[in-house]
Amino acid sequence: MTSKQLNNWAVYRLSKFTRQGDFESDHSGYVRPVPVPRSLNSDISYFGVGGKQAVFFVGQSARMISKPADSQDVHELVLSKEDFEKKEKNKEAIYSGYIRNRKPSDSVHITNDDERFLHHLIIEEKEKDSFTAVVITGVQPEHIQYLKNYFHLWTRQLAHIYHYYIHGPKGNEIRTSKEVEPFNNIDIEISMFEKGKVPKIVNLREIQDDMQTLYVNTAADSFEFKAHVEGDGVVEGIIRYHPFLYDRETYPDDPCFPSKLKDEDDEDDCFILEKAARGKRPIFECFWNGRLIPYTSVEDFDWCTPPKKRGLAPIECYNRISGALFTNDKFQVSTNKLTFMDLELKLKDKNTLFTRILNGQEQRMKIDREFALWLKDCHEKYDKQIKFTLFKGVITRPDLPSKKQGPWATYAAIEWDGKIYKAGQLVKTIKTLPLFYGSIVRFFLYGDHDGEVYATGGEVQIAMEPQALYDEVRTVPIAKLDRTVAEKAVKKYVEDEMARLPDRLSVTWPEGDELLPNEVRPAGTPIGALRIEILNKKGEAMQKLPGTSHGGSKKLLVELKVILHSSSGNKEIISHISQHGGKWPYWFKKMENIQKLGNYTLKLQVVLNESNADTYAGRPLPSKAIKFSVKEGKPEKFSFGLLDLPFRVGVPFNIPLEFQDEFGHTSQLVTDIQPVLEASGLSLHYEEITKGPNCVIRGVTAKGPVNSCQGKNYNLKVTLPGLKEDSQILKIRLLPGHPRRLKVKPDSEILVIENGTAFPFQVEVLDESDNITAQPKLIVHCKFSGAPNLPVYVVDCSSSGTSILTGSAIQVQNIKKDQTLKARIEIPSCKDVAPVEKTIKLLPSSHVARLQIFSVEGQKAIQIKHQDEVNWIAGDIMHNLIFQMYDEGEREINITSALAEKIKVNWTPEINKEHLLQGLLPDVQVPTSVKDMRYCQVSFQDDHVSLESAFTVRPLPDEPKHLKCEMKGGKTVQMGQELQGEVVIIITDQYGNQIQAFSPSSLSSLSIAGVGLDSSNLKTTFQENTQSISVRGIKFIPGPPGNKDLCFTWREFSDFIRVQLISGPPAKLLLIDWPELKESIPVINGRDLQNPIIVQLCDQWDNPAPVQHVKISLTKASNLKLMPSNQQHKTDEKGRANLGVFSVFAPRGEHTLQVKAIYNKSIIEGPIIKLMILPDPEKPVRLNVKYDKDASFLAGGLFTDFMISVISEDDSIIKNINPARISMKMWKLSTSGNRPPANAETFSCNKIKDNDKEDGCFYFRDKVIPNKVGTYCIQFGFMMDKTNILNSEQVIVEVLPNQPVKLVPKIKPPTPAVSNVRSVASRTLVRDLHLSITDDYDNHTGIDLVGTIIATIKGSNEEDTDTPLFIGKVRTLEFPFVNGSAEIMSLVLAESSPGRDSTEYFIVFEPRLPLLSRTLEPYILPFMFYNDVKKQQQMAALTKEKDQLSQSIVMYKSLFEASQQLLNEMKCQVEEARLKEAQLRNELKIHNIDIPTTQQVPHIEALLKRKLSEQEELKKKPRRSCTLPNYTKGSGDVLGKIAHLAQIEDDRAAMVISWHLASDMDCVVTLTTDAARRIYDETQGRQQVLPLDSIYKKTLPDWKRSLPHFRNGKLYFKPIGDPVFARDLLTFPDNVEHCETVFGMLLGDTIILDNLDAANHYRKEVVKITHCPTLLTRDGDRIRSNGKFGGLQNKAPPMDKLRGMVFGAPVPKQCLILGEQIDLLQQYRSAVCKLDSVNKDLNSQLEYLRTPDMRKKKQELDEHEKNLKLIEEKLGMTPIRKCNDSLRHSPKVETTDCPVPPKRMRREATRQNSLHNSEDSKSQLGLATLQVLWSHTHGWWLPFWTAQDYNQNRCMRGDREKRPLVSVRMPCFLHLCFRRPRG
Repeated sequence: MTSKQLNNWAVYRLSKFTRQGDFESDHSGYVRPVPVPRSLNSDISYFGVGGKQAVFFVGQSARMISKPADSQDVHELVLSKEDFEKKEKNKEAIYSGYIRNRKPSDSVHITNDDERFLHHLIIEEKEKDSFTAVVITGVQPEHIQYLKNYFHLWTRQLAHIYHYYIHGPKGNEIRTSKEVEPFNNIDIEISMFEKGKVPKIVNLREIQDDMQTLYVNTAADSFEFKAHVEGDGVVEGIIRYHPFLYDRETYPDDPCFPSKLKDEDDEDDCFILEKAARGKRPIFECFWNGRLIPYTSVEDFDWCTPPKKRGLAPIECYNRISGALFTNDKFQVSTNKLTFMDLELKLKDKNTLFTRILNGQEQRMKIDREFALWLKDCHEKYDKQIKFTLFKGVITRPDLPSKKQGPWATYAAIEWDGKIYKAGQLVKTIKTLPLFYGSIVRFFLYGDHDGEVYATGGEVQIAMEPQALYDEVRTVPIAKLDRTVAEKAVKKYVEDEMARLPDRLSVTWPEGDELLPNEVRPAGTPIGALRIEILNKKGEAMQKLPGTSHGGSKKLLVELKVILHSSSGNKEIISHISQHGGKWPYWFKKMENIQKLGNYTLKLQVVLNESNADTYAGRPLPSKAIKFSVKEGKPEKFSFGLLDLPFRVGVPFNIPLEFQDEFGHTSQLVTDIQPVLEASGLSLHYEEITKGPNCVIRGVTAKGPVNSCQGKNYNLKVTLPGLKEDSQILKIRLLPGHPRRLKVKPDSEILVIENGTAFPFQVEVLDESDNITAQPKLIVHCKFSGAPNLPVYVVDCSSSGTSILTGSAIQVQNIKKDQTLKARIEIPSCKDVAPVEKTIKLLPSSHVARLQIFSVEGQKAIQIKHQDEVNWIAGDIMHNLIFQMYDEGEREINITSALAEKIKVNWTPEINKEHLLQGLLPDVQVPTSVKDMRYCQVSFQDDHVSLESAFTVRPLPDEPKHLKCEMKGGKTVQMGQELQGEVVIIITDQYGNQIQAFSPSSLSSLSIAGVGLDSSNLKTTFQENTQSISVRGIKFIPGPPGNKDLCFTWREFSDFIRVQLISGPPAKLLLIDWPELKESIPVINGRDLQNPIIVQLCDQWDNPAPVQHVKISLTKASNLKLMPSNQQHKTDEKGRANLGVFSVFAPRGEHTLQVKAIYNKSIIEGPIIKLMILPDPEKPVRLNVKYDKDASFLAGGLFTDFMISVISEDDSIIKNINPARISMKMWKLSTSGNRPPANAETFSCNKIKDNDKEDGCFYFRDKVIPNKVGTYCIQFGFMMDKTNILNSEQVIVEVLPNQPVKLVPKIKPPTPAVSNVRSVASRTLVRDLHLSITDDYDNHTGIDLVGTIIATIKGSNEEDTDTPLFIGKVRTLEFPFVNGSAEIMSLVLAESSPGRDSTEYFIVFEPRLPLLSRTLEPYILPFMFYNDVKKQQQMAALTKEKDQLSQSIVMYKSLFEASQQLLNEMKCQVEEARLKEAQLRNELKIHNIDIPTTQQVPHIEALLKRKLSEQEELKKKPRRSCTLPNYTKGSGDVLGKIAHLAQIEDDRAAMVISWHLASDMDCVVTLTTDAARRIYDETQGRQQVLPLDSIYKKTLPDWKRSLPHFRNGKLYFKPIGDPVFARDLLTFPDNVEHCETVFGMLLGDTIILDNLDAANHYRKEVVKITHCPTLLTRDGDRIRSNGKFGGLQNKAPPMDKLRGMVFGAPVPKQCLILGEQIDLLQQYRSAVCKLDSVNKDLNSQLEYLRTPDMRKKKQELDEHEKNLKLIEEKLGMTPIRKCNDSLRHSPKVETTDCPVPPKRMRREATRQNSLHNSEDSKSQLGLATLQVLWSHTHGWWLPFWTAQDYNQNRCMRGDREKRPLVSVRMPCFLHLCFRRPRG
């Protein structure tokens, strides 16, 4: 070092962090080193920071000897404590010295014998270019003793501190070879010389057990990262993982402070819980520029702390990590390099950025996820833990001591050191006596685990093997499992033991009848006697179990069981037990009772003598099972099986037989046998009998007589020789057999019948035994031959076998003589039945066979043949028709009455029988139309024949009689068009039958006439093919549409037709019910048009054209918008289209609309509608905000006045707005955006003052500025409707701190407890105290103030002079105050300072600020003074406890005061609600409405419903209204037309007053002449206007003046006719003042009376005393003011003649009364609901205050106060002063006498709750205090949430003041409670 640098080193507290002023130039050569790994830049000693402290800590004197490389001189400086004390006594400058400059190796100045060792050191200077030597003398005695005894410990700590300077950035890696690098070329060698001993020399590089070396070499992997702190601060970090290996943790234990005891041999049942590897040590050690800072460590970071829930790696893995942090020089350390100043705070700042280092590269990623994945990877790779798998559940173990019984997690397998141990696996133990061989049952792990887990320790439960010998379970630690033994060795041991146990059975059959396995035996076969022996694996017979070490042997028995296996289960039929007799073996006798069929098992089982158990120790004893079956024996008897019915004569059938043995089991026939069949009356024989399982006698045939088709019963005996029971009787019913022949009656071969008759045959079907038989489908046919078309007879004999065979009559046509026929009778379905033939002789019939009709003309009869056509004159009658009938022999038949009844005709329903008997037919009427032909039929029908004869009568036309015209092609003709189609003209007879009378020459005599007929295009033509005349070209002259008659005349004949004349094709579009289109229609922007747009299609002559589905559209400019949007419409059946009423949106000015139609692809243009768009004076578009923009806003003050106005579309101010719709919102501006948050503070506008001249403006006055400084946003809103709000532009204001008030600490320090001993720490009052100035609201202020802070120690008594002194024996100290704050690093009492023991003193910090005129409140810090160190330490602990109790008491009191404040507010709200309810109830009583005391709300709802219904009905009743269209109010200056400004209730008065003002009714009234002129211009002067500013108001009548017949308030004469001023009959809905002006001018003093007589009388009397005004009568007469009356000019027409220009009628008075009642009822309902709600809230709060939780809190407060009092007594503090002090430093609780706080207080409380954030709260109490408070107040949030919810509910219900109920300035913990989430 140079001399200057050496001087700088000697300056106290001058470091690289604080160099400034004159000293900075001394280090101008300092250059910050470039960044290197681990910051190993040797920058730790450049300035010698802490060197002086280290020197004087070790010894009394230090000599600094230094020579720079470029200097010829050596600089030497001596600092000595003895020298300093000597200077102090001589009152010289203490901290000053002398730097000696000398030549190298010059030691002349060393003269003291104690320093003679320096001569050797100085001589060595010649060999060195540069060096620095530090020589410390006067070493403290305790240090000398420490170095002698703990030299190895001291060197190890040094190796730890300078580890990375010695070994390089990677540390001391023993496992890798070392190479010399720039970072590990430093050698530190320690030598200690003691007299008479060998010097101790240690090179720190050779130390291998310092902690960093242990950390580096026990780590399996590392995780490197880097942290970038705000500024240039960089921290490199490394985390190392120390895995768990098998049965121990590898995390290194600190040799200096061992945390574990040596393992001792644990007992079998000992129970050890593994502790965490790292224990309570922090993760990170901290290095500054590569040097360890020993007193600073970092516990962890958020991303490497164990997670609350299970993460990727087990929790214990987080305890296996160690770490180190390497900072650069941007982090400040203390001067002694023992602690960092603020490292952890900066690292845990939210802006600190962590990155991971991979392969030397810095990568940004999610550090928490990367660390978790790395930790998981380390756990899976390196941990050799026991992995517990196959989780079974959690149990308790009652066999253990109570503290260790549970919970225990059970598992079925573990994985340990690469091996898997499962339940059931054979294992062996070690270190147990005796050694255990057995199988694993399960594993135990202490703790409430769930699923697979890695863990240490644990126990295994082993079942001793072989279990037959050792029936017990042992539990040992898992560590005692022998991992070296092979499972084969364990298995061999077990097998050797098992060979002694019973293994198998030996069975013999001494008496024969051996039962072979799976043998099949007949039922009843015996099983022989059995001899049994029990053998072990060695083949030795045994009768007892082998003995074990656990007890005596047990006898063995043999049990025999025979088990039958059936579908219903196994059934035990034989069971015996045999024991060994000593001399005889196990024996069972012969068994002969096995008879049931089935599968059997004979089971022999070894059992224990005592328990009959067939297992021993979980192992089955030997057994043997022989399976066999039992079958049936030989047959001994038989029975019949199921027979196939029915049995028929001659039809073979089978008889099935079933055989049984002697036990009744089904058997089989195996031998030959001949059955014998017998039955009385029948002949029987069979074909064969079959053997085997299905024995059947086949082909049995029976023949014999039976009685009927139902058959006959027989007994059939069957005998089988050779059986014990050889015969059985079978009962059968024998039915007839199959058909074999036919028997037909009569028996004669030739039969005679008449033609047309039927013949019956009797037939029988017989079998081969001549029994009548029947069967299905037994149908008998009879077929006739010899003539065509003969019938076939069929009969069904299926049921009875016999029947009558007949059918329809035999009919042969045209038979004249006898004829022979053949009949063949047969059964088609039975081919083997022979047919029977008969001969039939047929005779001719004598019945009617032919019918003929004749027409007699004179003496001649003309035959009319069948289907002949007869021509006859239309409408005439045919007479003289006769008929005749003949039989088959052509013989005429005489008509009898019987035959006459069977004759029918179709042209008349009534026939004269007498005429029929004479052969005469009824007359025939000929049809009148030639198109109608008459079909005439005569018919005869009897039982044998049906005859008919028919003819057709064709009518012929008669003589010409009429002219007939017919329209073809439609009867409608369009105007201007010809008739589509033609008119056809014919000549008809009297019945309308056409007559061919026309010829081409007939056209000249045809004439056509009609009204409006256009004959120019008429065309007539003769139609030869139809003999008619066709007329075309009919057309009419244009005129009104309707029906047109045409007259057609030919010769003497004429006829009329009617044609419908309709309008022509569409050619025009007309508007329906629309005003005159020449003028523009005024429309306010956004309003509806006055009328809907309805268009009508018309032809060119303006006749409506009823054409539907014609598309109609509107064309407009793009800046004109219509709502609803312009859509296409179509015309209806009348040719109309209703486009509806449109809302118009367009810029101000004239706009046009045009309606168009598209018809037949051509466009029809309609009229153009002109619209004059006017701005809406009532539509708000923006808010205008005015305020003093130059004003400044100080915290807690009042805002300047804000003036708000709502601006309409026409830029005018909208008036008559409810102030409740204007609001102001304020919130603190944040980075999230400018939208107002949900908790923004809302203000209502103030009431209008008298001096507020501007109408329509709203004022926000005296609004309180927030208490906290910052940027705030203010926005005003106008509620347009329930959902839309019009917001103003946001006003950004900056809230500045208010006036300085007090001096406060940044973090409130705890109460110090000090003493005057030598130790500096015990004398330290304050460390790192930061003082700043705040205003009343704790905002930091006074940044521009400069001055000093005077610290003075004072006693509680001003006269006390024996007060302690600061270091230097002074009473006061000064500290600079700059930029609004002062930093006091430390305040220390002087050693041996005066002061009374156990006394409380105060440090008064008083600011002295010249620039500030006012005096600020000082900060007072109390402290306790003691003379005894031990007592001081005890009192320090008590002081700390006192501070915590004080904070807790403040919080408790704040809680109870807030709860009481809330309760008082609730009571006040209940009282207000009760008064409001009573007031509204009284008002309802005035309206005769009584409300019951119970069920109030339902009663009110019913009343409201009824009243609303009555009001609606009254409103719906028709009343007089003015139909004159009102003028659209284009701005606020237009009042409207006079007809709409007033209403009159009386109809007669309304009629006469309306008529009287008829000329003025259409006049538009405006407020200004400008508005009137604008209307005038817009309507081109057609609209009357009346501006109010042009009326001379002095001449207007006084509305309070009395009628003229009153003089000086007295009646001058008694009038008749009820006189009243006409103006008094008017009511004005709006603008009353302006309307009185208008009607006062128009009506003046006009008076209205009943009739003309009363008016004349009144005028005659009034003129005697004064001028008489105009008089009107309710009858409609008028007497002018000049007396003239009579004539049409003075007589009002009827009401209907006024054409709607009449004043409307007001709403009925009853409707208004109902409205008032409804309003009162709604208010009362709200009041009742509110009263109920606040009562519930109050009761809830009262119940809460009585809860055990609140009582407990009150008890806790009492206890805290009691404890505080005791502590204060111990400390010697005065409780009264303490109370005052705590109040001065605690949060303020503002209360008033009144339960309801004033509005200002409520606003402040609301603002604090809504605008204060959590950061402000933390700054008030400090983070540490917050943690304490939260622990004390845990669970107190409920009542405050209740208060907040109550506030919100009141605000939502719309309470007038909307004030919150909590009116205290709550401290921080209450604020936090409000924000805690529910649940």
